[in-house]
Amino acid sequence: MRCPASTGSVFVRGAAGQIEVKTDLPAEVQGIALVCHPHPLFGGTNTNKVVTTLARVFRELGYAALQPNFRGVGKSAGRHDNGAGETGDMLAVLDWARMLWGEGLPLVLGGFSFGAYVQTRLIGLLAAAGTLPRHLVLVGMATGMTKDMVGDSARQYETPTVSGNMPVLIIHGEADDTVPLSNVLDWARPQKFPVIVVPGADHFFHGRLALIRSLVGRNVAPAGMNSVK
Repeated sequence: MRCPASTGSVFVRGAAGQIEVKTDLPAEVQGIALVCHPHPLFGGTNTNKVVTTLARVFRELGYAALQPNFRGVGKSAGRHDNGAGETGDMLAVLDWARMLWGEGLPLVLGGFSFGAYVQTRLIGLLAAAGTLPRHLVLVGMATGMTKDMVGDSARQYETPTVSGNMPVLIIHGEADDTVPLSNVLDWARPQKFPVIVVPGADHFFHGRLALIRSLVGRNVAPAGMNSVK
């Protein structure tokens, strides 16, 4: 199997056809990080600034940072499937990465908005297989009743609770008018997860990307460490 370039794109076979995956690799791959982008029907792609910020931090920590495009985005085949097909596609990307770099490498999952919602679904599949990630990072996570980013419509997310025992880093903007902070607190409260609230930040964390980078860098262990900080 041909190893991807340090920065570029590869194509992975999924149930609906090819999945375009942007790669951002360290000099030595010591772990795998999968980063998911916001809603594809509202302009979300793997080049989103929050997504690329997460990917760069993970790469600096020694993880192969993989940023797939969801179905129908960029050169990825298929049509939007409201998170169901997308979850299976992310599992296919992980299977590909493990074949390339090894089954035993530590795994980190990160997602922004709809991408964070997909990661909570993926956790359930991984928990059932006994392969939980080292860390889960959820930024601006879609949960509960949310406002669409275009127009005045809304949609409801039944975001799963997190299966298994792992560190979960949740970052949300105080002034998020797409996913109200109260939605995320309602989701986190029964699971006893802390939520880091960024004062004044909107859904897209304009002007706050450096803070996200710092928070993730301080809370996610380097891939070469035996355990999380």
